[in-house]
Amino acid sequence: MNNNQLRIGLVSTRLAGTDGVSLESAKWTDVLTAMGHTCFYFAGECDRPAERSRVVPEAHFEHPDIMRINVDLFDNMTRSPETSERVRELWRHLKAELLEFIRQFEIELLLVENALAIPMNVPLGLAVTELVAETNLPTIAHHHDFAWERTRFSLGAADDYLQAAFPPAMSAMNHVVINSFAAKQLALRTGLGSTLIPNVMDFDNPPHDHDPYRENLRARLGFDNGEVFLLQPTRIVPRKRIERAIELARWLQRPCKLVISHSAGDEGYEYQSYLADYAEALGVDVIFGDHIFEYQRRETAEGEKIYSLEDAYYCADLVTYPSQIEGFGNAFLEAIYYRKPLMVSSYEIFHTDIKPKGFDVIGFGEFLTPTTVEQARAVLDDPDRAQRMVDHNYELGCHYYSYSVLRRSLERLIEQAHQKTR
Repeated sequence: MNNNQLRIGLVSTRLAGTDGVSLESAKWTDVLTAMGHTCFYFAGECDRPAERSRVVPEAHFEHPDIMRINVDLFDNMTRSPETSERVRELWRHLKAELLEFIRQFEIELLLVENALAIPMNVPLGLAVTELVAETNLPTIAHHHDFAWERTRFSLGAADDYLQAAFPPAMSAMNHVVINSFAAKQLALRTGLGSTLIPNVMDFDNPPHDHDPYRENLRARLGFDNGEVFLLQPTRIVPRKRIERAIELARWLQRPCKLVISHSAGDEGYEYQSYLADYAEALGVDVIFGDHIFEYQRRETAEGEKIYSLEDAYYCADLVTYPSQIEGFGNAFLEAIYYRKPLMVSSYEIFHTDIKPKGFDVIGFGEFLTPTTVEQARAVLDDPDRAQRMVDHNYELGCHYYSYSVLRRSLERLIEQAHQKTR
């Protein structure tokens, strides 16, 4: 294995869209490419270059067979023999596809993005584990969130699978976590050591402010002049606690709209229905904007603009991030990078890993207080205060969460992976 120019294969259930795993893997790809490596992609859904990708539908956690398996594995205390057999069949199929991926693109190092951490696709995790055991291929397992962090996976009929592959203990594998709590829990629960690499943004290259493409975005969303644009840049899942952002919009006591940029669906649509009813009860104008925001800009067949998440940040006046649980917090870093004031809850990883670094935010705990609302009003009403806040935060982002920091970490990690398989 030549450490200077490696052929690296990224493996995940999904490498597409605006979820945290897809976004962070794209950043790693940017840095690895700048280091001289070439990246290839294996996933059930993929928006990366087609000529360097192998898309296998059964690798996606939303494949019908995988969804049926998950019901038996995690909604019941015992699993049927039919489910066990179907797991084995898909395991063998995915392993064969992975071997062909490695052969086709001459992969020298695997980078597994969350597929060995949270068991959204059990056959895929088992397939990767067995493949590495048989090939001794150097592997970096990049863990964003673990099974023990989700109530859904706390009981069920998959304990043997979880012990085997989520995550596996293997000599050829280096484990990477994104926060200090995960590192401690991984060691406590499995005895495995890990490297802590937090999420990053390209702070070394500030974003460009002016772009005619986004000039009509506020009008497209129905904003009137002077209305406050609150942005909730997350998926619609209960742990994001988006009801707190709705409450802020209500208590600001000024014309405003709350725009939610991402979709529901990963955990069903009941929470979105609840939010719509809650907003209507409070008299808050909420825009579910996933139909016009994607990872990259494009135009529809009818000629309508689809905007990037970057466009949403640029047009926002204040970012809301009231999550209860986060593996790290991509939306936090994005708000800092795009120089936007931020209201953020003191979720555990923010409290332990991020807040001590000195970021200037509008903070709150379990619920909003009059002080929280007043701080938000003060930032919206005082441009100088807002500018000082975002400039200070950007400097800290450069120091702690830049591509330069990631590159140094990846250089060490790749060398360690090489040493393990010599």
